[in-house]
Amino acid sequence: MDWGLTYVSITGSDGQGEEIPLTGFTNREWPAIFMQAGATGLDAPPVELYSDESPNLDGSMYRSSRTAAREVMLPLYIYGIDRKTLRDLKRRLISAVSPQNGSCVLKFVEADGQPRYLSCYYKGGLEGNEGQDNAGFRWVKYGLQLTAMEPYFYSQNIQVAEWTFGEGKAFLTQGEALFPLKLSHGSLSNSKIPVVNPGDARAWPVWEIKGPVKAFRFTSPSGESFSISARSDGSDVVADGRVLTVDTRPGIKTLKDDQGINYWPLLDANPSLWSIPSGKSTAGVELVAGAGSASLRLSLRPRYMTY
Repeated sequence: MDWGLTYVSITGSDGQGEEIPLTGFTNREWPAIFMQAGATGLDAPPVELYSDESPNLDGSMYRSSRTAAREVMLPLYIYGIDRKTLRDLKRRLISAVSPQNGSCVLKFVEADGQPRYLSCYYKGGLEGNEGQDNAGFRWVKYGLQLTAMEPYFYSQNIQVAEWTFGEGKAFLTQGEALFPLKLSHGSLSNSKIPVVNPGDARAWPVWEIKGPVKAFRFTSPSGESFSISARSDGSDVVADGRVLTVDTRPGIKTLKDDQGINYWPLLDANPSLWSIPSGKSTAGVELVAGAGSASLRLSLRPRYMTY
């Protein structure tokens, strides 16, 4: 009851399975599965520091850092109305967090109503202990241990900005994150487009380019870029009606259209599928439309240090 208006749940099968509340008392088998005090690993993720040492200087010199995987421990109490209910509750929980069924997703909702999600893999803690202080005929206590390979919490909302343009047509923009923009004779070119990432850490955008498009270049606030130059024969790089998706997220990094065609070999030399830093920044967008109505859509999912 000390959790008050905070809601916590866990969902297995890569977030597609049954959502099991850990702080809600709405189940008829009250109090079912719920969290006790003592959870760890839910605030700042761990950081690994790298440094160089010099034999002629005291201490070390900072070189770089990285955010490591997050270790989470949830103290759980399971209570059943009888022995069968207890066994059913244990089976549901063990099945939900089993790595064989994929990752499990922790959901946190505070009083402000903004949900945060953390994807984890089960590490241990459900082995069971029938000692007098750990289990009884209708109850059992666990210390559920999870590892979040991606240590950041994600929000539910996806930030979106969209451009629609074409030869002889007016410019339309949606959202304030990327504004103002310039349109000139079927092309989009602006080296300082305001971009807002409301999260605590850099986010990896997904670009959707709808043809006809002859060429494009996207440049990060720090100068990194990826592009596909115009063809010598004047044909479209992205044909009319095709949608090219540039997914910059780690572990994905793909350029494919809606027919599954891989555009990666078409990229100019030394491409960098860059991220957007936290807060306000500027980015460069250059895009030349073909003979028709084209569009560009940007979406990103903010990442947070804690829920």
